[in-house]
Amino acid sequence: MRSAAGTGVRWWLVTTAPTPTPAPARLVVRTEAVDASTLDDLLGHLPEDSPVTWLRQGEGLVGWGIATQVRTSGSARFRDADKWWSEVTAQADVHDAVDEPGTGLVAFGSFAFADAPGDSVLTVPSVVLGRRGAVAWRTTVHAEGASPSGPTPMTPVVRPAGVTFSDGALDSESWMGVVADAVRRIQSGALEKVVLARDLVATADTDVDVRAPLAHLASHYPTCWTFHVDGLFGATPEMLLRRERGLVTSRVLAGTIRRTGDDERDLALAATLARSSKDLEEHEYAVRSVADALEPHCSSMNVPEAPFVLHLPNVMHLATDVNGVVHDAATVSSLRLAEALHPSAAVGGTPTAVATELITEIEQMDRGRYAGPVGWIDARGDGEWGIALRSGRVEGNRVRLFAGCGIVGDSAPEAELAESQAKFVPVRDALTRA
Repeated sequence: MRSAAGTGVRWWLVTTAPTPTPAPARLVVRTEAVDASTLDDLLGHLPEDSPVTWLRQGEGLVGWGIATQVRTSGSARFRDADKWWSEVTAQADVHDAVDEPGTGLVAFGSFAFADAPGDSVLTVPSVVLGRRGAVAWRTTVHAEGASPSGPTPMTPVVRPAGVTFSDGALDSESWMGVVADAVRRIQSGALEKVVLARDLVATADTDVDVRAPLAHLASHYPTCWTFHVDGLFGATPEMLLRRERGLVTSRVLAGTIRRTGDDERDLALAATLARSSKDLEEHEYAVRSVADALEPHCSSMNVPEAPFVLHLPNVMHLATDVNGVVHDAATVSSLRLAEALHPSAAVGGTPTAVATELITEIEQMDRGRYAGPVGWIDARGDGEWGIALRSGRVEGNRVRLFAGCGIVGDSAPEAELAESQAKFVPVRDALTRA
């Protein structure tokens, strides 16, 4: 710090170092088995106190309270969170009587899509309930020297009322103009594919109790992963990666067609999707990007030659499950693998750098944590990370909904708009029919 003397002006130059991430407290963690029949409805045990969820077909994890938490941002957001997690796990006092994936010390995370400054979060709940098949458990976490959290009061789940919808950053016509611009650039050879998203704003009469839309999503989309972390919730059909005991799996979805509700007609549409050159091209880009990202970390990989059609209640997708054996599991956690995979062509485009630059230039909205990794990690570094799709961000009585579409050279703006509207349906219905 210094002043300018003899100039008639006084000024001060202050130099400061970046603020370091605070050292985490030493945690005391206890996991005990419970009767699985008491956890048939995991969401039914969830209070309003900072809830987190990761559920599929009635199984998974729910938690509440905050034992410890870190927020990161920018291009180092994954590495900073992973370093913090390593420090937390290294000094924790853990007693795990169950020893299953998701037991012991577990953190739930949600990460920003872009490298630009933005909020990412990794949270260790005070209480976690989990169920996997016939095995169920309860984990409590508290700082050393503190007492475990007492019973949390359960309040009735309140359904959203008076919900109205309005345009987000762009109205439909403007967004189709953005799609047309992207198609022109792809046809000029600037890139092969870009994923463009749009948003919709829902406003309710009172603050939204996120447990209500979560219950709707879990019951109506049971084959998806219903998630909630720090205000971001949804039901994603896309598993970015699962790492469990040395094996890694990534489910790639790209290529979409809307269902009609008529089974015979939908079967015909599924066959059309499986033969669509536009959708197969889009899907091939996404599979290639995932395989290329995982290959440096795997001693062997299995990449199916052709996709299958995944049937969801409102849409159908071309899907491929990429599998591998991780050779550096001791040093590369599931969170670092998520960083390596993000953003895949399914949410960014091809080539990735060109596509993400174009998103920043023409999309005209901040995605925040939409289309970023969301999920959980345990003390072994294993975990499950989905892509935050079919999602919304709760802020008081407002919910910002998101939907995205893969744009290639023969994409039609009107068709992409219809696809985006179909992708709004899960969260839109969860707010109005919860």
